Amino acid sequence: MKIHSRQFRVPPGKKVDLAKWPTKIKRGYDSKEEYARILATHTAQLSDCQELLYASNRHAVLIIFQAMDAAGKDGAIKHVMSGINPQGCQVFSFKHPSAVELQHDFLWRTTRDLPERGRIGIFNRSYYEEVLIVRVHPEILAAEGIVDANPKTVWPERYRSITGMERHLHLNGTRIIKFFLHLSKDEQRRRFLERIDRPQKNWKFSEADIEERKYWKDYMKAYEKCLAGTSTEEAPWYVVPADDKDNARLIVSRIVVETLASLGMSYPKTSQARRRELRAIRKTLTR
Repeated sequence: MKIHSRQFRVPPGKKVDLAKWPTKIKRGYDSKEEYARILATHTAQLSDCQELLYASNRHAVLIIFQAMDAAGKDGAIKHVMSGINPQGCQVFSFKHPSAVELQHDFLWRTTRDLPERGRIGIFNRSYYEEVLIVRVHPEILAAEGIVDANPKTVWPERYRSITGMERHLHLNGTRIIKFFLHLSKDEQRRRFLERIDRPQKNWKFSEADIEERKYWKDYMKAYEKCLAGTSTEEAPWYVVPADDKDNARLIVSRIVVETLASLGMSYPKTSQARRRELRAIRKTLTR
C-alpha cells in the first residue's frame, strides 16, 4: 500500500475543521493476509531503523498519541511497535496528575519521561491533555493553582509553551511525531457496546467514558484549536482515520518508518586504528 503521509498532515497555521477530515478511508489492503504482510514489512523496517537510531546516537524519537476514548491508541502502539527491541523503546501513559505533579508547571511531569538519544519514547496521551480535557473542563485549572487564568489567553499561551518546547527538542535532536486518531461518534458507540458485551473487555469500560462522551462537540472544538495551534514543520500533527483499526495501524506505521528513514542515519564508521585493534583481537581469538 502506498501511503502519502502529507494527506494526513495538518499544515502549520491552517484552520482545522474535523468534520472535513475523514474518519474512514479506502483500505490499503484486500485481505487480512495482505494486511498482516504489510504490517510485518513495516515492523521489520521499523526494527532496522531503531537499530540505526541506537547505533548512530544522534537523535531521539518521541511519538505522541491523542484521541477520544476507544479510538485504538493501545492497539496501535501494541501492533505497530511489535517488532521493536524493548530495550530501545519506552511507553508512558499519562492519567490524572498526582498531587506532586500539580505543584509544577503543566509540562513538568511529561518532560521527565522524554526519550534520550538513540531511543524511541511513546506518550499514550501527553502534555496535550492540558489543552484538551482541561479546555473542556476549565475547572481543572483551579486544581492546578491557576485561579486567575484568562480564558481568552490561557490556551494560546499554552500553545506557545508547547511549540516552544517542541522546537527546543527538535533543535537538540529529538524528532516528534504526533498522531490524532480521528474516530467517529458512531464508531465509538459501537466499540463501547463491544466492551460491554465481551466479558474480557469489561475492564476497559467505565461510566466516566459515557460521561465524557456527552462533551463530544466540545472535545472536537478543543482538538481543532489544538491541531491548528500546535502543528509545525518541526513537530507535525497527523490526523489518522481511526474507524478502521487495521488501516489506521498501517498509516501510523508507514509514517513512523518514513520519519525515521528521513533522518539519514548511518552506522558509525570504523577508523583505521580501530580496524587494526579488531584485527589483533581476531588474531588472538582464532589462535
